[in-house]
Amino acid sequence: MKEALAEIRLILPSQPIVFTFRSAKEGGEKEVSTAYYVELNQAIAATGQVDIVDAELFTGDAEVKAIIEEAHKHNVYVIISNHDFDKTPSKEEIVSRLRKAQELGGDIPKLAAMPRSVSDVLMLMDATHTMKEEYADRPIITMSMAGKGVISRIAGELFGSALTFGAAKKASAPGQVPVEELRSVLNTLHKHM
Repeated sequence: MKEALAEIRLILPSQPIVFTFRSAKEGGEKEVSTAYYVELNQAIAATGQVDIVDAELFTGDAEVKAIIEEAHKHNVYVIISNHDFDKTPSKEEIVSRLRKAQELGGDIPKLAAMPRSVSDVLMLMDATHTMKEEYADRPIITMSMAGKGVISRIAGELFGSALTFGAAKKASAPGQVPVEELRSVLNTLHKHM
């Protein structure tokens, strides 16, 4: 793994590199023990080859704090994320999860949720705006997934989301827009803001 990260760093010397191991319960391909998950994220942070690690919010408070502590020793930032592939939580629950990620010490709280309706997308964007305006003391990331949620990926920054994700080749989450299309839309949006 260290060798692969070093090669990626050589190819992309000035690009921020985010390491993410997504567990099966949050949409990933593989389930591992909590201990292994913590050790993996800590070891990756210690390599000095990544800028950010992504730790899942519901790994456990002590475990998330241990990942953050080790990452910060190596000047690595931590996204504390939560992915709900079944539904969109209530506005209050979205804000609560983002606040918890912030309170645990995550550098960037993140939440992605699956909408069942356009109302769910609007609720997520409203929750994002509320979090940014009333509680956030750091950047946050939110997105609504799948086709209905594409607008949150394109216009999320208007509501307070600091970052979006595009697909370089194959989408890693439902609703990811190809990066070239995303860049074009964002350039148009920024030109007129």
